[in-house]
Amino acid sequence: MSEELVGPEIFGDDYLGFYGQLLEERSDSEVELIVRLAGLPDGASILDVPCGHGRIANRLAARGFRVTGLDRSAKLIELARSRAGELGVSVEYLEGDLRELPFDGGFDAVINWFSSFGYFDDDTNRELLAGFRRALRPGGVLLLEQASRELLLSNLPRHGGPAIILSEQGDDLMIDKVTFDLGAGRSHTERITVRGGRVSRTEFSLSQPSASQLADWIRAAGFSTVGTLDETGEPVRPASRRLVVRAIAA
Repeated sequence: MSEELVGPEIFGDDYLGFYGQLLEERSDSEVELIVRLAGLPDGASILDVPCGHGRIANRLAARGFRVTGLDRSAKLIELARSRAGELGVSVEYLEGDLRELPFDGGFDAVINWFSSFGYFDDDTNRELLAGFRRALRPGGVLLLEQASRELLLSNLPRHGGPAIILSEQGDDLMIDKVTFDLGAGRSHTERITVRGGRVSRTEFSLSQPSASQLADWIRAAGFSTVGTLDETGEPVRPASRRLVVRAIAA
């Protein structure tokens, strides 16, 4: 059994309450980047995992791709289906655990977007990459996107202690206190949420290997031609805000 280092509450109502609008504002440009980097023909099959509330999957379907989205949150899957209906697009949405992907080849691309990788122990994280490979046909494309480890490290206080990230929605607050364990290659976040007068606290840990280490993990999972890029699709740099890995299934 893998060690699970994040609970489902991390991506619940509070998450969408604080990040929902921000995610919508960036979704169109992110889908533009995905389409450009994937380089797929119209009608290609894409697996978006985990798909969350469908902000990427629905936009890809609107562009003529055949899209499957998988997420373990029944609530987010329901919201994704509802929004697909509003947009008049067809997406196959499935409730399931990305550690147990029920696919064996056939997809032209797998999309793992917006820091959706790394929430388990490292053995399980590497198994996830192997699952992504099994879902792809030979020559299929993996696009994996996450926050830049280097940017996080540069924002940590020089005197020690956590980096403080504050999000506000009116009188509501979300405060993330982030530290980094260099030996383990993991960030640790204590999240304090004040919403509607209610205070909640939770913690989660995220594996954040260096770009070169992540590329090695992906090659070991059965991929070739692994490229490490930034949020614009250019080669990743120390000052890059995001890391995007593009890999081809061997």
